Amino acid sequence: MDKLSPRTLTVVISFMLALGVSLIDLYFEVSWLHFVAIFLLIFLAASSLLYYVVDIYLRNRIKLVYKIIHQFKLNKSMKEAIGESTSDDPLSEMETQVKDWVSDKSKEIEDLQKLEKFRKEFLANLSHELKTPIFNIQGYIHTLLDGAMEEPEVMKHFLERTVKSIDRLNNLVDDLDEISKIERGEVSMVKEIFEITQLVKEVFESMELKAKTKSITLSVKKGFEKPFFVNADKEKIRQVITNLIDNSIKYGKENGETVASYYDMDDNILIEITDNGIGISEQHLPRLFERFYRIDKHRSREQGGTGLGLAIVKHIIEAHQQTINVRSTVGVGTTFAFTLEKSKG
Repeated sequence: MDKLSPRTLTVVISFMLALGVSLIDLYFEVSWLHFVAIFLLIFLAASSLLYYVVDIYLRNRIKLVYKIIHQFKLNKSMKEAIGESTSDDPLSEMETQVKDWVSDKSKEIEDLQKLEKFRKEFLANLSHELKTPIFNIQGYIHTLLDGAMEEPEVMKHFLERTVKSIDRLNNLVDDLDEISKIERGEVSMVKEIFEITQLVKEVFESMELKAKTKSITLSVKKGFEKPFFVNADKEKIRQVITNLIDNSIKYGKENGETVASYYDMDDNILIEITDNGIGISEQHLPRLFERFYRIDKHRSREQGGTGLGLAIVKHIIEAHQQTINVRSTVGVGTTFAFTLEKSKG
């Protein structure tokens, strides 16, 4: 019965109903009221049967729609079966499923559009970052070939500039290679227990001369001299701290300061690197860890760097299953804060 279409069943039942009423009229002598009562009983019975049959038909067809949507969402083959729907209102349930499916597809499309936008921005930024040193090297070499080699001082000056551009190009390629390896999971973290407070002091010492060029003091916040031990890849974390302190010096004020502080968070240690520099406006904060994202592109390139430092920092911290964030106020300063696993020993 459930293999017949509702239209066919309706015709059949209507015919049966008409036939039944005709037979009653022909072979039985009944009053008009009795006739109406019998007619209504037959009509109700036929309606119930029609509802039951149509309901079975719809459930079978809706089940097919469920199967398509469900299997598509789960990436299953069309031959795989799904469980029966237990809803008393299959049409509403199907409507919910379709709405969920449309919502999921809309989000996927939105994510793909964002990814495409990011890809275009990345390629444009990468092209620009590569062009700058290549263009400089090309210009210096052409100048030398055009006669500057005859003057030793001029030749030395242009060769030194060429070397700087080549170093910048090498750094850019190295950083791209490193961030790609981290993203692919090809860089394993060699964890060990070490004193994070001592590591910060070592980085302070290594960057002391650079800080003095702007009369910036590097120090630990008063009351935070207590040693803290963490379990992490020491050299990778050294790279993180070096990058953050280097940024604080680059964008710090003359006669400013960069301060480190530590907080025991039970399972983790929170490390903060704070400066009283120019600060960062709120609109830039969400994109600060993106590759090649620069707040002031011209000034940033003059300061040096590849534009990948903070992206690498974020990847290293996340590779430790930890977090990093930034808060900043223009004209007041910036604080980078990241967590590391606290040593249990």
